[in-house]
Amino acid sequence: MSVRPLRASPAGSAGAPHSPWRHVAQAAAALAAGMGVGRFVYTPILPLMHAGAGLSASAGANLATANYIGYLLGALVGILAPAVVRSRALLRASLVVLTGTLAAMPASHDTAVWFALRLLAGVASALIFVIAVSSLLSHLREYPAHLPGWAFGGVGAGIALSGLLVLLLRPVADWRAAWWASAALAAVLAVASWNLRPEAPPTTTQATQATQAAQVTGATTVTAAAADSSDGPRTHRWFTALFASYTLEGIGYIIAGTFLVAAIEQSSPGPLGGGAWVLVGLAAVPSSALWARLGRRWSRPDLLLAALVVQAVGIALPALIGGAPAALVSAVLFGATFIGVSTLALATGAHLEFPRSVALLTAGYSGGQILGPLVVAPLLHHGYQQALILAASVVLVAAVAAAVLRIGFPHHMVVVRATAPVRQPAPTESAADAGSHR
Repeated sequence: MSVRPLRASPAGSAGAPHSPWRHVAQAAAALAAGMGVGRFVYTPILPLMHAGAGLSASAGANLATANYIGYLLGALVGILAPAVVRSRALLRASLVVLTGTLAAMPASHDTAVWFALRLLAGVASALIFVIAVSSLLSHLREYPAHLPGWAFGGVGAGIALSGLLVLLLRPVADWRAAWWASAALAAVLAVASWNLRPEAPPTTTQATQATQAAQVTGATTVTAAAADSSDGPRTHRWFTALFASYTLEGIGYIIAGTFLVAAIEQSSPGPLGGGAWVLVGLAAVPSSALWARLGRRWSRPDLLLAALVVQAVGIALPALIGGAPAALVSAVLFGATFIGVSTLALATGAHLEFPRSVALLTAGYSGGQILGPLVVAPLLHHGYQQALILAASVVLVAAVAAAVLRIGFPHHMVVVRATAPVRQPAPTESAADAGSHR
């Protein structure tokens, strides 16, 4: 039987949305604007900037790094100033700033200006993500676990919509029109998410805080007192393997997430690269919900290993085989795994009850994203194929670390609630799903 926290019903909860699906739609729109467009529209526009703006491959890598540095800074603001996740004004301001940075990209040909704009866009994207996810999981914690999963699909929807927009504009417009169109799309999504309700103010009881922390990561956790207890399980060696795996994933996935379209178009000129990027987004839409469902049958370490291997194959295909079939299969495999890997890794960290696991894993992942474009920059002078092969190799090493994580993994962990300890659900059932069963 599953363990479920005792809380008021959704209809009677203060600040709870009247319609959970409306809240899902608003959060998905915010994530689509902040991540799918604000962060990832650069991928399909990059080849256009190479051709029309004279952007070199190394400068393109630097602009990607600027965005990831900005994202890390924005994420740190969310960690160091928790009150920001409850600010509707900051959410709206971030949506406006993000849209403005997209619209301003064609106003200059100066790489330094582009660097500053992408840096600022990264900060805004991170703040939108933190506020939207906190709002989503705070208000929907009493509803079935698949609802947040579909909201996370907003990232994929944003990728697909912006990629399709750029693909349609390519025959009739240049890189500047692509940026303006992406700004317009971000503005529409901002309007759709404008009234998203931020996270409710926290209660004062330690038990409630622990329950909220568990819901954020989709896993069962312990109170702060229990986590610091010397009698708790020693999970350092498993967390070390998880941290290494997730950091390496940050390096490998972001190389593909930045240069996949350019790499495909280098070997297959035309709309294939843009079409593949649209397919990445479409595959990402249901991925979070689907990986959560798979968690009912297999343990998270097993799923993490499988997802990383599948992703490595997807990244390597365009470089090793080439052609339309390989590009399309690559898009599906990549889109279906990159969000799932994040969900699985963060949930595994929380399951291990390692102090500040989510913050540490996020820091490692963000650091990996900053390093990724810098690591491959020297290879880009010879094309993008070598960069993709390196990315796939790094993800395979991440899979090796995930395989080490599986050795002796403590599937059953003692959970501390407000009163007495209980057992977690069976290892093959995700805690997020367990929370949705009566």
